[in-house]
Amino acid sequence: MNKVPEDGLKVSVLCEKKIGFYLEGSVCGFPCSMLVDTAANVTLLRTDFAQKLKGNFIYTAPNISLKTATGEKAEIHRKLDASIKCGSRKFLHRFYVADITDPCILGLDFLQKFNFNIDLEKSKIRTGGEKFPLFSASIQH
Repeated sequence: MNKVPEDGLKVSVLCEKKIGFYLEGSVCGFPCSMLVDTAANVTLLRTDFAQKLKGNFIYTAPNISLKTATGEKAEIHRKLDASIKCGSRKFLHRFYVADITDPCILGLDFLQKFNFNIDLEKSKIRTGGEKFPLFSASIQH
C-alpha cells in the first residue's frame, strides 16, 4: 500500500458549487453519494457523517490540515477505518475526517488501491469486473 504523506494533503473540496461525478453506495451501512475525485490524493469523510458511524477513530497529530483546490486549509480531525460498499463489492479503507462539503470523497489513494478504472465518456467506473454508474452533479449550494 502506498503511504501518502500527512504533510500538505491536497484535495479539491470546499467550493461554492458541487460539480463532479458521484458513485452511489454505502459507508458502514449508511447510504452515501461519494464524489469520485482524482485530484484528491486521500479519501475523506465529512465530520458529521463520520460521527454517525460510531467507529474507532484513530488518533491524528494536531495541526494536520489539507489544502483545497482553492488554496484554503481544512483541518483533519481524525482518521477512521471504514467499509465502503458498491454493488456486491465491499472495500475496507482508511478515511481522513475533515470539514468538507460532500459526505464522502473517494480520493486517488482509494481508486488506485482497488484498481478502479473511470470511463468518463460512458459515465461508469469499474473494478474487479464489476461496473457502476457515475452520476454527474452540478448543483448550487
